[in-house]
Amino acid sequence: MSLETMKDSGDILTMLDSLMREPAPFWNGFYSDRTKKIPFFVDYPDENLVSYIDSGIVQGGRMLDLGCGPGRNSIYATLNGFIVDAIDISEEAIAWAKERADTKKISVNFMCKSVFDLNPIEEYDFVYDSGCMHHLWPHRRIGYIQMIHNALKSGGYFGLTCFAPGFTDKGGAFELSDYEVYRERSMKGGQAYSKEKLIDILGKHFELIECRMMNECSQDEHQFGVSFLWASLWRKK
Repeated sequence: MSLETMKDSGDILTMLDSLMREPAPFWNGFYSDRTKKIPFFVDYPDENLVSYIDSGIVQGGRMLDLGCGPGRNSIYATLNGFIVDAIDISEEAIAWAKERADTKKISVNFMCKSVFDLNPIEEYDFVYDSGCMHHLWPHRRIGYIQMIHNALKSGGYFGLTCFAPGFTDKGGAFELSDYEVYRERSMKGGQAYSKEKLIDILGKHFELIECRMMNECSQDEHQFGVSFLWASLWRKK
């Protein structure tokens, strides 16, 4: 496709992609050094995911883990009765995730591919995103949300953790408007969302079940939780 000639909406998305940072090389570099002090490099599941499963809100079935990273949530869900397809664009992340699963002697369908190569139709009981959407450019977020809605069975659940606005001493992100992202050609490490904006962009397709700040967790708890992330659960309308 010539970038000078746009014939459909896909060409527009491709053109906008070309203006921004290419994701695969960045994330491969990010995951290549496993010794970095990155909070979510731990081998523990999100505390909110644990709560959904422990409470029985989500129970077994098929799960899609988007932006799975080193696989900690996929592995936990598999150990708790889910059949999991897990996607990440980084070869380094997927290799690490497979090693972790092999160590625990479990089978998870880890795939190195873009979430935009997926086209599932009502296949999943549960879709989970732990930190993927807040790294997507706004022009890609629209199709991403539609893909998740299409992927879920009727009444299925969507779990999302993402940056809340404001920095703490342990991390955080700026709340930028979509227009600011393009003016700056940067999300400055990730796009934070207010609760109102989450409802605005997700409310057409999903009913909000819970939205709260993640509980801060220590390593002794064997769960991951930091105070600058939203933990939200939604049900397909």
